[in-house]
Amino acid sequence: MLIDIALDAVGSDKAPEPEIRGAILACRALPVRVHLIGPEAELRDLLDEHLENEDLPIVIHHASERIGMDEKAAHAVRSKKDSSMRVGLKLVREHKAAGFVTAGNTGAAMATAKMVLGALPGVDRPALATPMPTSKGNPCVLLDVGANVDCKAHNLEQFAVMGEMYARSVLKIEAPRVGLLSIGEEEAKGNDLTREAFPLLKALPINFIGNVEGRDIFNGHADVIVCDGFVGNVALKTSEGIGRFVRDVLRESLTRTVTAKVGALLSRQAFNDFRRRLDYTEYGGAPLLGVRGVCIIGHGSSNEVAIYNGIRVAYEFARAGTNERIEREFASRPQRSANGSAANPDATIQ
Repeated sequence: MLIDIALDAVGSDKAPEPEIRGAILACRALPVRVHLIGPEAELRDLLDEHLENEDLPIVIHHASERIGMDEKAAHAVRSKKDSSMRVGLKLVREHKAAGFVTAGNTGAAMATAKMVLGALPGVDRPALATPMPTSKGNPCVLLDVGANVDCKAHNLEQFAVMGEMYARSVLKIEAPRVGLLSIGEEEAKGNDLTREAFPLLKALPINFIGNVEGRDIFNGHADVIVCDGFVGNVALKTSEGIGRFVRDVLRESLTRTVTAKVGALLSRQAFNDFRRRLDYTEYGGAPLLGVRGVCIIGHGSSNEVAIYNGIRVAYEFARAGTNERIEREFASRPQRSANGSAANPDATIQ
């Protein structure tokens, strides 16, 4: 049975070419039916050009508007009622698709998902999670990386639950080690937010290992690392910059110093392996955890490989029933908001 995945076909910087190619790769390799969302005539011509006579489960849904990377999210979301993001997320809300993938405007994608899908019961704020490479080979899930700049302690508590569930159900980690990002390992270290969140995470029925530091994102010490969106986004962007810097310096050094053919071949193989481990296209995108549906947000410069992997992540997320597991987890726990009262899920819009 095919799993339906909606794809924003006009989201990335070079859309719709990477989206078309990524959809074709996904339909060849995975049991999915991809719904391309965007201007039908443009997508149809390009799809026919790439498919030739190949018959793949790809369908097109017309959307007359697209949200640009430089547009203000709040205004674009409310003014463009026929955007590719809103049309695609409506398919998820109406259970016509099991997940939605976009490489478009991150702020607009998060805002549209929260308004169209709404939050899961018991979740005050959805969080954007991203897998980070580690020296151990397995990724470390960092959340939140930008959905919530200002957080309360109970938000970090909820992020920990959702991140742990994601690591177990999608990454297949049996007992994920969950850490709280701080400036020291001692419980008393950190700011008011981390010190208040620490006992809440410690009381959860998860494998909480206490405070972790920035270096632990990459050394494999933790499987899930929790922080507010401001800190998480700075950590993510800093990591991307360092990765590019190291890659460029390493390439330059190898080019300058390696002369023997055998040595050059071995060094090139090692460099390519290093580059793959840092390559965001291999991870496909960041799931927005805590909304009523699967929503994967990719990098704006995504190529067809990144789009393919975004579809793969959405497929695995939906197949594992991660959202349903998170919802059941929160349903079994006392729901509390910032003032201690019961939390109400966000209202959805048409």
